[in-house]
Amino acid sequence: MFTKELMNKYANDLLFDLSEEEVNLLLEEFDVIRENMEIISNIEGISEVEPLSFPYDITVSSLRDDEDLQNISTEDALKNCHDKIEDVAIVPKVVG
Repeated sequence: MFTKELMNKYANDLLFDLSEEEVNLLLEEFDVIRENMEIISNIEGISEVEPLSFPYDITVSSLRDDEDLQNISTEDALKNCHDKIEDVAIVPKVVG
């Protein structure tokens, strides 16, 4: 059960202060949450339902195996390159 002292302690632990009005508002909100949790726990057969961990079915699709179908040499890859240093192509800077 949440109390004013507990709310102030938690707020103090988190390094902020709560006004009396804010504490009362939080206590009212926690009462609503507690009441809703009681309603849910009283649903017939709820203990037999498995908790939901993810809302969507996860389908596993298999990816094709990587196959090296075409391999070109570094020389062929750099054949039409205007600027290069050894085996590296030099490209213009695109980010300022």
